[in-house]
Formats: sequence, structure tokens, C-alpha cells
Amino acid sequence: MPSSSPMTLPGVDLRPGKPPILYAEPRVGATSDAANWAAEHRDALRAVVAEHGSLLVRGLGLGGQAETEAVFRRLADGLMTEKESFASRRTYSEGVYSSSKWPPNQQMCMHHELSYTLTFPGLMMFACLTAPTAGGATALADAPTVLHALPSDLVERFLRDGWLLTRSYNDEIGASIADAFGTDDRGAVESYCRAAAIDFEWRPDGGLRTRQRRSAVVRHPVTGRACWFNQIAFLNEWTLAPEIREYLVDIYGPHGLPFNTRYGDGAPIGEGTVRLLNGVYQSHTVSEAWQAGDLMLVDNVRTAHSREPYEGLREVLVAMTDAVRLADCSPTVEVTTA
Repeated sequence: MPSSSPMTLPGVDLRPGKPPILYAEPRVGATSDAANWAAEHRDALRAVVAEHGSLLVRGLGLGGQAETEAVFRRLADGLMTEKESFASRRTYSEGVYSSSKWPPNQQMCMHHELSYTLTFPGLMMFACLTAPTAGGATALADAPTVLHALPSDLVERFLRDGWLLTRSYNDEIGASIADAFGTDDRGAVESYCRAAAIDFEWRPDGGLRTRQRRSAVVRHPVTGRACWFNQIAFLNEWTLAPEIREYLVDIYGPHGLPFNTRYGDGAPIGEGTVRLLNGVYQSHTVSEAWQAGDLMLVDNVRTAHSREPYEGLREVLVAMTDAVRLADCSPTVEVTTA
């Protein structure tokens, strides 16, 4: 089906404090209608995302997994299989997932999906099938803007040293080994870690600890703009609710937390620095409450996303596409694979 130009789309609503919103023309509601609309407007939708970093499409009325998957596949050249997830997800079909399982009353702070991997999605696709009764928005923040708002000395340190992600896998908290690597076979896990520049250590109890050093700032693979691209604040111990952090430290010890972040040289990141990072994100956050049937497209390198606490049921489907190699984004920290 031929693609339309961006000019054939209805006007995009660019109100301050909200992501760009496109109101799709009304339709009957059949699965083929939404999928065909997505295919017809694919290039135009992607052009808006390229210009603004994200787009919320309202009016398609997506109402089920099959319909949503059809739309995702019309918009993508192929869906990615997630590896190294930090929390478990439900898999609806190959490449189509639930949002990460995270306590509804806890903020899921700003991050770029899989920013600690060597290959990550360039485009995130979200679809809301059930909107919560309160909260739960997938909020957004522009990565170049966040980068320029951070103190220069802090940025220089992260440019020089990068950041370090440490993980301790167990069967109780966060993603399991099988969730993260798609297998619990030790040989397969070790092979993956070597290829992905991840240091690993098996614990006597069968658990796994890993460390990986990554760049905190990358350049967008298309525009070349410098972007604050990481999960330094989100996966840091000081972002956890105090009572949760105290509980985890008491159970697993200070070095056995399910995940934590440090400066790339191994030095701890202080609570004040984490608060500063989250504060800068908050100052540049845009948000729009989900409505059932909404579709959201997010440039994963240019735009960070979060999930606000919520009440009621919330069902948001997720898919990832446009795989990007870290090596193609001018990383400031060298990684060596086996």
C-alpha cells in the first residue's frame, strides 16, 4: 500500500507539557481498518517521530492483542526479541509484550529501553488496551534537552568514565536468568555475556552476578545529536522507595541488590546525584493520560520514557523495532567482547 506524506495527516497537536498528539480520523473499528491505516500512514507517522521524538495517536480505538499486533507489524520492519530485561513481562506473541511488571504504586523513572545493551531498539511502540482509573501515564523527556540541563562537571565525568550496571539475579526479585537471557542454561548464558561485554560470576547458591560498563552519552544514529542515554538514575538504589531499599539491603546485602548503578570507574553514585538526575528529568517531562485505544511511538534514543504510579487495571502492550548498534552511536566508552 502506498505511503502518504506527512502533509496528508491531520494537524499534530503540540501543546506545551504534552507529547505531540495526532487525532486519527474515525473508523469502523475492524482490525483491518487500524492495520491498513497504520500501513497507509506509516511514513508520515515516522516522519513526525523523527521531527519531534514521539507521537501519541488517538482515535484508532485499538481494542485487542491481535489488532494491536497487526498495527505494530505494519509500522515496523521487524519486531525485536527482548534480551537483558530488568523486570519480567508477559509475552503475547513473538516481539509483542506487556509493559514491565512493576509495582503499581511505585514510579518507574525515566530511562531509555535497553540502554545497557550493545543493540537496542531505535523505536518503541506502546498501545493502551485498558487505561487505569488514575495515573499510569507513559511520560516522556527529550534526551538532548536533559543533557544540556545537567551540570557540566557531572556530564564530563560520565563522558570520561561511563556508567556501570551491576545485577544480581535471583528467583524472587526482578527478571530471572531465564527472563533476561531466554534460557537458564549456564553455557548459553556465559556465551551471551562474553559476546555482550558483560562480566559474570556464578554464586554458590546458583545465582548470577553481572557487571557491564556502558556510555552515558551517545549520538543519535540519524541526526548525530548528543543524547543523555542510559538508566543510571532509574536502576540506582537511591531511586527505590526507602522502605524497599532497606528491605533489599537487609535481605541481599549492599552488593547483592537486584540491580544498581555506579560511575564507570566503580565509584558509588551518591543519593544527591541521583536526586539531581531525576529532578532534571522531572523539569523536562511531558505527559498525557492514557485513553483506551491509544497508540504511542517513541524514538528510544532521543526520548526517555517513564511510567507514573497508577490505580486500577492497566494493560499496555509494547513492541520494539529499528535495532540500533551502540557502536554506531559514537560511544565514549570502549567495550570489548569475547
